[in-house]
Amino acid sequence: MKVVTEAQIQAEVIQFLQRERVFCHSVPNEGAGADMIRTTQLVALGLRKGVADLVVWWPDGIGYLEMKAPGGRMSKEQQVFEGKCKNYGVSYDLAHSVDEVKAILEWHRRKRNEQ
Repeated sequence: MKVVTEAQIQAEVIQFLQRERVFCHSVPNEGAGADMIRTTQLVALGLRKGVADLVVWWPDGIGYLEMKAPGGRMSKEQQVFEGKCKNYGVSYDLAHSVDEVKAILEWHRRKRNEQ
Protein backbone atom coordinates (compact mmCIF):
# COMPACT_ATOMS: atom_id res chain seq x y z
CA MET A 1 0.00 0.00 0.00
CA LYS A 2 1.34 3.43 -0.99
CA VAL A 3 1.75 5.91 1.86
CA VAL A 4 0.45 9.35 0.98
CA THR A 5 2.06 12.26 2.80
CA GLU A 6 0.38 15.41 4.02
CA ALA A 7 2.53 17.42 1.60
CA GLN A 8 1.32 15.34 -1.35
CA ILE A 9 -2.31 15.79 -0.33
CA GLN A 10 -1.82 19.52 0.19
CA ALA A 11 -0.28 19.87 -3.29
CA GLU A 12 -3.28 18.06 -4.79
CA VAL A 13 -5.64 20.30 -2.82
CA ILE A 14 -3.87 23.41 -4.12
CA GLN A 15 -4.25 22.15 -7.70
CA PHE A 16 -7.93 21.37 -7.12
CA LEU A 17 -8.66 24.79 -5.60
CA GLN A 18 -6.83 26.51 -8.46
CA ARG A 19 -8.96 24.61 -11.00
CA GLU A 20 -12.04 25.73 -9.06
CA ARG A 21 -10.74 29.33 -9.11
CA VAL A 22 -10.57 29.46 -5.33
CA PHE A 23 -7.63 31.60 -4.18
CA CYS A 24 -5.50 30.15 -1.40
CA HIS A 25 -1.99 30.41 -0.05
CA SER A 26 0.13 28.43 2.35
CA VAL A 27 1.33 29.35 5.79
CA PRO A 28 5.02 28.36 5.68
CA ASN A 29 5.19 26.63 9.06
CA GLU A 30 7.33 23.92 7.50
CA GLY A 31 10.08 26.54 7.14
CA ALA A 32 10.80 26.19 10.85
CA GLY A 33 12.87 23.26 11.95
CA ALA A 34 16.20 22.29 13.39
CA ASP A 35 17.88 25.54 12.31
CA MET A 36 17.31 27.65 15.45
CA ILE A 37 18.56 30.87 13.86
CA ARG A 38 16.10 30.54 10.95
CA THR A 39 13.29 29.53 13.29
CA THR A 40 13.97 32.56 15.52
CA GLN A 41 13.88 34.81 12.45
CA LEU A 42 10.57 33.30 11.30
CA VAL A 43 9.02 33.70 14.76
CA ALA A 44 10.12 37.36 14.77
CA LEU A 45 8.38 37.74 11.39
CA GLY A 46 5.11 36.29 12.72
CA LEU A 47 5.39 32.51 12.50
CA ARG A 48 3.07 30.95 15.06
CA LYS A 49 2.88 27.32 16.15
CA GLY A 50 -0.42 25.67 15.35
CA VAL A 51 -1.57 27.99 12.57
CA ALA A 52 -3.36 26.05 9.83
CA ASP A 53 -1.61 25.06 6.61
CA LEU A 54 -3.65 27.13 4.17
CA VAL A 55 -5.55 30.38 4.04
CA VAL A 56 -8.48 29.90 1.65
CA TRP A 57 -10.79 32.49 0.14
CA TRP A 58 -13.93 30.35 0.26
CA PRO A 59 -17.04 31.56 -1.58
CA ASP A 60 -18.52 32.78 1.72
CA GLY A 61 -15.37 34.33 3.21
CA ILE A 62 -11.74 33.83 4.09
CA GLY A 63 -10.80 30.97 6.40
CA TYR A 64 -8.16 28.46 7.37
CA LEU A 65 -7.72 24.90 6.15
CA GLU A 66 -5.64 22.38 8.09
CA MET A 67 -4.37 19.43 6.08
CA LYS A 68 -3.58 16.03 7.56
CA ALA A 69 -2.51 12.73 6.09
CA PRO A 70 -5.02 9.90 6.51
CA GLY A 71 -5.13 9.06 10.20
CA GLY A 72 -3.28 12.27 11.09
CA ARG A 73 -4.29 14.13 14.23
CA MET A 74 -4.07 17.77 15.19
CA SER A 75 -1.45 18.87 17.71
CA LYS A 76 -2.43 20.67 20.90
CA GLU A 77 -1.26 23.96 19.34
CA GLN A 78 -3.43 23.32 16.28
CA GLN A 79 -6.43 22.64 18.52
CA VAL A 80 -5.80 25.91 20.35
CA PHE A 81 -5.62 27.76 17.01
CA GLU A 82 -8.88 26.15 15.88
CA GLY A 83 -10.49 27.37 19.11
CA LYS A 84 -9.22 30.91 18.52
CA CYS A 85 -10.71 30.84 15.02
CA LYS A 86 -14.07 29.70 16.35
CA ASN A 87 -14.02 32.34 19.12
CA TYR A 88 -13.50 35.07 16.51
CA GLY A 89 -15.98 33.65 13.98
CA VAL A 90 -13.23 32.72 11.52
CA SER A 91 -13.84 29.70 9.30
CA TYR A 92 -11.67 26.70 10.14
CA ASP A 93 -11.78 23.37 8.32
CA LEU A 94 -9.81 20.14 8.61
CA ALA A 95 -9.30 17.75 5.68
CA HIS A 96 -7.45 14.50 5.03
CA SER A 97 -8.04 14.29 1.26
CA VAL A 98 -9.01 16.19 -1.87
CA ASP A 99 -12.46 14.59 -1.65
CA GLU A 100 -12.95 16.09 1.80
CA VAL A 101 -11.91 19.50 0.45
CA LYS A 102 -14.41 19.11 -2.41
CA ALA A 103 -17.15 18.54 0.17
CA ILE A 104 -15.95 21.52 2.23
CA LEU A 105 -15.99 23.74 -0.87
CA GLU A 106 -19.56 22.66 -1.66
CA TRP A 107 -20.57 23.44 1.92
CA HIS A 108 -19.08 26.94 1.63
CA ARG A 109 -20.85 27.44 -1.72
CA ARG A 110 -24.20 26.45 -0.19
CA LYS A 111 -23.54 28.75 2.76
CA ARG A 112 -22.79 31.62 0.35
CA ASN A 113 -26.06 31.00 -1.54
CA GLU A 114 -27.98 31.11 1.75
CA GLN A 115 -26.62 34.57 2.64
